[in-house]
Amino acid sequence: MAIKESYWWYLTIEGQIGQEEDLCSLVDLSGSIGSEINEGRDRIQVRAFFRSSQDLGFWLEKVNEAIEPWPSVHVVDSGKVENQQWHTAWKDAFPPLLVGDSFVVLAPWHRGKEPEGRIPLYIYPGSAFGTGYHESTQSALVLMERHMKKGMSVADVGTGSGILSIASLKMGAQTVYARDIDPAVKNELEHNLEINETGNERIFFETASLIDNFEEKVDLLIANIVVEPLLEMIPYLSSVLLPGGLAIMSGMVTREKEIFFEVLGQTSLSVIDEVTLEDWWGVVVQAR
Repeated sequence: MAIKESYWWYLTIEGQIGQEEDLCSLVDLSGSIGSEINEGRDRIQVRAFFRSSQDLGFWLEKVNEAIEPWPSVHVVDSGKVENQQWHTAWKDAFPPLLVGDSFVVLAPWHRGKEPEGRIPLYIYPGSAFGTGYHESTQSALVLMERHMKKGMSVADVGTGSGILSIASLKMGAQTVYARDIDPAVKNELEHNLEINETGNERIFFETASLIDNFEEKVDLLIANIVVEPLLEMIPYLSSVLLPGGLAIMSGMVTREKEIFFEVLGQTSLSVIDEVTLEDWWGVVVQAR
């Protein structure tokens, strides 16, 4: 699928000196396809670039959602960048990436560069979140390789690019229920399923919010989204998990662990595993 765009949107976020990695991770989480850092005397700015396939308001909402837990970070500028030389070189920003002990994430133009013994996840870097290059997605994949078992039924909440659904299928999931609030995700999911040659017989996509009106019961629920909807889902996890079922939840920064445990403590769920990559935290909870 060739994507030809004559311009890109940009949004600039500003934070404090020392927040370089946090700012870059936040724009990656928002769906940025590239960024550049400008450091001043006492502030730092990251200009992030976004596809013109969505309007600027869409990306502004995504960025504001990502930075909401960070009171010191603000959007300070936005606009349009006409086609520049880096427009033809952006593919270099997506080299093959080893994740955990099992996976390698590759853009489709790197097919053939898969290390032996790794499960390849071919993801086209589109507008949907989840290229595999963000620590929150990597946390989810690491926890999947530890706890995913062949034959499981899986719910992938906040599907985005479909990377976690595709990983589930390649690890032998019997059925995957993929959900995302954005109906545009369906086309990107179908494209990524096609380039991974997984077929679509075992996956069912639905445009829906979180687990609202989800009538299935599954062995494993995966949600790689931001903290607020994760907290919103916690009280209802037991209603969608089979006895002994697991939920892998990522997209949180480490300082959000306290509120997560506070909400979890009001349920019958218990933590059985967790992983931290940079400042991003993923966790596995189990229905008792």
